[in-house]
Amino acid sequence: MEPMVPLSFAGEEFVLTQGRALYWPRESALLVADLHLEQASFYARHGQMLPPYDSRETLERVALAIRETGARRVYTLGDNFHDNDGSARLEEHAAGMLAALTRAVDWVWITGNHDPAMAAGNGGTVVGELELAGVVLRHEAKPGETRPELSGHFHPKLRVNVRGRHVARACTVMSSNGKRADRMILPAFGSLTGGMDAGDPAILRALQPAEKIDALLPARGKLAQFPLWRRAA
Repeated sequence: MEPMVPLSFAGEEFVLTQGRALYWPRESALLVADLHLEQASFYARHGQMLPPYDSRETLERVALAIRETGARRVYTLGDNFHDNDGSARLEEHAAGMLAALTRAVDWVWITGNHDPAMAAGNGGTVVGELELAGVVLRHEAKPGETRPELSGHFHPKLRVNVRGRHVARACTVMSSNGKRADRMILPAFGSLTGGMDAGDPAILRALQPAEKIDALLPARGKLAQFPLWRRAA
């Protein structure tokens, strides 16, 4: 089992897993963003053939995160399926995995721009966004939001130089005002998802107003923090 890394956010204690999920112990809640289930079958319909096992792999990783954290609730932060028809393309094994997961925990789907009309027949509850214990859960960060917020959408990745090699790693992006971190963009959880540079202007704009914005990477049981932006004095 990979070590999980604690962090403080919005006055609460959270845990980042090595597998790109966020766990909220007080709420016994696991949060994952951008599953993009059935992404491979979507591409196949458009002539780009990929191995059709992405949904199985992603759901296996969700199941592992639930076991590791002991979560009793799961919140998905949008783009759950790669398109509105994705759930209809789930093959039998993946469909069975999803049904078992949504029966085992209290599961809430938050819709995103890829699946705004997601059907309600996949188990769990489907919502556009919600507020949990004072924290807004939505798919895309809302510029100007002053409440604590957790979101996805941008698939942030950090490019770092490791022993002379350039490496891109999925990361979390967090903004702070004063001493308190209050908004966070989670990395994409899906097995086929690409990524946007964590310091891209679109991400920095989405997290305004802020005093500073950092990229976070769990590494060997510790939290590595990389400055992305700081408001000029």
